[in-house]
Amino acid sequence: MKIKELKKRPEIDQSKNQMRAHAQLDKLLTELKKRELPVETVMSINNEIDQFNSVSTPDKGLIKQIKKTQSDILKLIETNHQLVTKNHYQNTWMTVGMAAFGLPLGVVFGTSLGNMALLAIGLPIGMVVGMVVGSEKDKKAFKEGRQIDLEIKD
Repeated sequence: MKIKELKKRPEIDQSKNQMRAHAQLDKLLTELKKRELPVETVMSINNEIDQFNSVSTPDKGLIKQIKKTQSDILKLIETNHQLVTKNHYQNTWMTVGMAAFGLPLGVVFGTSLGNMALLAIGLPIGMVVGMVVGSEKDKKAFKEGRQIDLEIKD
């Protein structure tokens, strides 16, 4: 079974944001077509594409639908097949690092020096720690062949 194509929409050519979002979703589908995916996964992806193709909302509604479809497909392939996009773990772990490492470090600095304004010092430290952990996980995913040749840009 093959992954379906996106419906061509002439109204997309009038907006750069819509063109960019549509091209990104199309690239995701192209990358997934290169992979051997089980029939159940292909059917789920095709259902998402059918839902997207049936929507006729203009402008911002279309961009929301594109992002929703893309997000649903990415969640599906990540949970079922551990396939991720480029920099997926780096982006995820950056926020985890800020919350799990940065804030506690900031609290330690703030309380030890008696100035809670230093709370913010821990955030960039946590961000760097998270980015390092995430980039290592991205390298591991690439070596294992679990990384899709696509970087998600919002």
